[in-house]
Amino acid sequence: MFILKLILVPAFLLLVSLAGRRWGPNVAGWLAGLPVVVGPILFFIAVERGASFASGAAVASLAAVFASISFSVAYAHTSQRCCWPVALFAGLFAWALAAFLLSLFTASVVFSCFIATSTLLSAARLFPRVHAPQLVRSVSAVDLALRMAAGALLTVWVTLAAGTLGSQWSGLLAVFPVLGIVLAVFSHRSQGSAFAASLLRAMVSGLYSFSVFCLVLAVALPSVGIPIAFTLSVALAVAVQFFTRRHLAPPSSGLPVDAAQAKL
Repeated sequence: MFILKLILVPAFLLLVSLAGRRWGPNVAGWLAGLPVVVGPILFFIAVERGASFASGAAVASLAAVFASISFSVAYAHTSQRCCWPVALFAGLFAWALAAFLLSLFTASVVFSCFIATSTLLSAARLFPRVHAPQLVRSVSAVDLALRMAAGALLTVWVTLAAGTLGSQWSGLLAVFPVLGIVLAVFSHRSQGSAFAASLLRAMVSGLYSFSVFCLVLAVALPSVGIPIAFTLSVALAVAVQFFTRRHLAPPSSGLPVDAAQAKL
């Protein structure tokens, strides 16, 4: 289990980084929306704490789409005028505030579906309007290695923290923006704030499959058990992911911002 935690997310970060270098921020962001972090975390929780506990965590993870997008919107806007540490602080503050607000409510499937759906439908209009550069700078081997190491460390930390809490906070922490942090910060540093904002915005399209994954798990785990529930969740998430690929929003939509003011 521990080896899987160290390998899966870094390998996916490498894939997303290479996709961003080859096809740009829209494809990279779309791929980053896959439940590659929350999936293993919820699986580890299910194995260690039981299907019922994991089902409650999945309900909370579904609602936590609101917190995930809060991070992305805050980082995207702040990055247009500030350096990456300030943007990261703003994003993490927004995530923590959103997660705290969600923790005040008793999570249910209906409540979580409403929060996730309304957030996803309105998210695209909240991002700054930027034009990602057509020529993407090459990402060095050192930069890729640092991204993978950061992803591994964050994943281990989130998994350990989630396993010691109740089902609601376990589910919320499972959606801690591991991929968002690593990809946004390193993209901001190497490709510029416009690239980072475009990538974060494109992640919204990928979060539809994430939401389907969590919803199916929440409903299926108590009735069909861990193996079937996870198999069904993964299959439907992949199907939704390919469907949303055709509906990626253009990177220039959103709220207008003068990206030239960005301080890299």
